[in-house]
Amino acid sequence: MDRVAVLSKNGHRALMPTKSSRARRWLKEGKAVIVHNSLGIFQIQLTEDAGTELQPIVIGVDPGKLYTGIGVQSAKFTLWLAHLELPFENVRKRMDNRRMMRRGRRGRRINRKVAFNKRAQTLEDSLPLRYRQKRFNNRKQPKIVPSIKANKKLERGVLDRLSIVYPFSNVVYEVVKARGDKGFSPVMIGQKWQLKELEEFGVVKPLYGWETAQIRTQLGLEKQKHSKGDQIPETHAVDGIALACSHFINYGIISRNTMGWRGQVKLTPAPFTVIRRPPVSRRQLHLMVPAKGGVRRKYGGTVTRHGFRKGDYVEATQGKRTVRGWVSGDTETQIAVSDANWKRLGQFSKNKIRLLQRSAGLIVTLVKTARFPFRTEIFR
Repeated sequence: MDRVAVLSKNGHRALMPTKSSRARRWLKEGKAVIVHNSLGIFQIQLTEDAGTELQPIVIGVDPGKLYTGIGVQSAKFTLWLAHLELPFENVRKRMDNRRMMRRGRRGRRINRKVAFNKRAQTLEDSLPLRYRQKRFNNRKQPKIVPSIKANKKLERGVLDRLSIVYPFSNVVYEVVKARGDKGFSPVMIGQKWQLKELEEFGVVKPLYGWETAQIRTQLGLEKQKHSKGDQIPETHAVDGIALACSHFINYGIISRNTMGWRGQVKLTPAPFTVIRRPPVSRRQLHLMVPAKGGVRRKYGGTVTRHGFRKGDYVEATQGKRTVRGWVSGDTETQIAVSDANWKRLGQFSKNKIRLLQRSAGLIVTLVKTARFPFRTEIFR
């Protein structure tokens, strides 16, 4: 049975999830109202004061380069699973394009009628600049590669939103250990930065991949190791659940002469969600190819001319056809609506668009309820 997330009366604190039957009764009696969140999780908010006793809820995060798996688990229920499509490749390509455009602009500043040895080298020279001085010492500050940082910020953003849905205080994060002196590795730097960031949520426990595999095997969870981009729980979400379960079970001494698994946890069906960022182009004041006459067309940005923003979840009507999707573009009289994969569903009149939810910088789609062969295990 799915558990329903509960929010306190003042809306500042997440309470323990409740049974769906109790949630329906509270809604019918006026003791609660439905509230919306940016993760698409069904949640109610109490209209009366209630108890604040909490039981352990743990979040497991299995980070990757292109995909991340997240699982939310309590001792008796699996609450939520997620498959994050990370923006690594998109950010890397955009950084390459930005570098190319910057070099093009600098190249166009050069006065090629002046001999190379007479071109200006410093800001004090009066001739057109050949090079510019550095604005800051970018060789000594600890930096994270933009593509890695974008991945970590997406993971952190999802956990921020989960903090107002589930009252968790423990995060289990899978880490990698590079052989040799790999402290300069962008992956290792990003991992260290993320572990420090997650300390704001409570206790952060790192686990290695081989430990995750042992727990997953003990729980009877099946993992798909090929086609890791498939939007199914078996690719990455199962590792998130296995990491979260490590808070409730562990391998240790059972009796005087026996080692084994001990603890208690129960795995149940739970909603499985796919999350990604909307692929909206940034506003570009300088396009790759200069326009004739120096007038550049408008490109990118999130604001449309009709009051909607790109990434807004809307309902569009055209004749007898009604679709729901995300705003992806606009013209003078129409708005383009796309599905979760950013494939255009059509262009609709601005007067036939109804806003359902403002953009939160995420595209969240509920794929299904995960019902793969979970096996309930009770250890001693």
